[in-house]
Amino acid sequence: MNTAARYIEDIRIGDQIPALITTLDRAQLFLFSAATNNAHRIHYDRSWAVDVERLKDVVIHGPLHGALMARSVTDWMGPAAHLRSYAIRHMRPGFPSDQLRFEGTIVGKRDEKGLHLVDIEVKETNGEGELLGSAELSVSFPSREAAT
Repeated sequence: MNTAARYIEDIRIGDQIPALITTLDRAQLFLFSAATNNAHRIHYDRSWAVDVERLKDVVIHGPLHGALMARSVTDWMGPAAHLRSYAIRHMRPGFPSDQLRFEGTIVGKRDEKGLHLVDIEVKETNGEGELLGSAELSVSFPSREAAT
């Protein structure tokens, strides 16, 4: 997690944010199901997922993918910035023990209603390089001029 302030003047279109790389296990998926009151068995019952749903394993929750995409940005943006919006797209399932990689790119900068906004695209891939999903996030940053 970044604890230093990051300013709009320091951010350039095309910049990459540090990748978030993580692997989830079945216990984490079970706990996420419990915490979100999601009783769908494809997320915690391997026999059900494989034998009934014909999946290769239990699947990672869509909202958990989204939370990790957001985390990849919030870990980077610093304490003075604010996440303003995000939208996620799922393209294929992720499974326990997949190495998940979240890579973000600055795709836009704009001023809107007095806010200095940065648009970031995050892509999520698995260990085989398959695209699992993407997100578009907008973050407001302080100006170095206003901070002095």
